[in-house]
Amino acid sequence: MTRSPDRCPAHPGEVLREDVIPATGKPKAEIARMLGISRQHLHDILATRKPVSSEVAVRLAKLFGNEPLVWIRMQGAYDAWHAERKVDVSGVPTLGAVGKGVVLGGRTTIHTKPSRNLCNDLTGC
Repeated sequence: MTRSPDRCPAHPGEVLREDVIPATGKPKAEIARMLGISRQHLHDILATRKPVSSEVAVRLAKLFGNEPLVWIRMQGAYDAWHAERKVDVSGVPTLGAVGKGVVLGGRTTIHTKPSRNLCNDLTGC
């Protein structure tokens, strides 16, 4: 089952507030202390006023026994959904495929070869 593209992905603070922290049975002040962040910083994340930074993601992953990318991807999906609705890209052309996609670690990465002049000028290749 796929999520509707019109539905905003959950902010990681919402997931923490509604599911993760209540499941621990610990007060938010104790969670903040264990994370090594201020109560205000945690409160701002839980209220979705602040994003989960990569540094906080590492702390959350350690505390809750998962991976930092869980929190980073969740924040990225939330941010991208909002940016797609806010940023005017009508003046930006679409170039299409620039290079061949290569699968690395289960993800497709776009590789491009520098122009001949750039290659010669910068790297001597």
